Amino acid sequence: MVNLNIRIDDALKHQAEHIFSELGLSMSAATTIFFKQVVRHNGIPFELKVDPFFNDYNQKRLLEAKERMLKSGGVEHNLIEDSDD
Repeated sequence: MVNLNIRIDDALKHQAEHIFSELGLSMSAATTIFFKQVVRHNGIPFELKVDPFFNDYNQKRLLEAKERMLKSGGVEHNLIEDSDD
């Protein structure tokens, strides 16, 4: 066996520990499961991708459209933001 030291945000660690506890897992067991899945999948065991909506080109186009709308008398509304928490 080997010891592994990692640095992680305190809040994220506590949130993950709570979920692992609900699943009956320790942080160590959950980490071992993750590494086993990495080996089994020969890579990260889930899809990693960037949402294309937030790319620089699209954001520039959206801001330009907003400016055109405001210049033509349109009204900007505040959106309700959904938290990732």
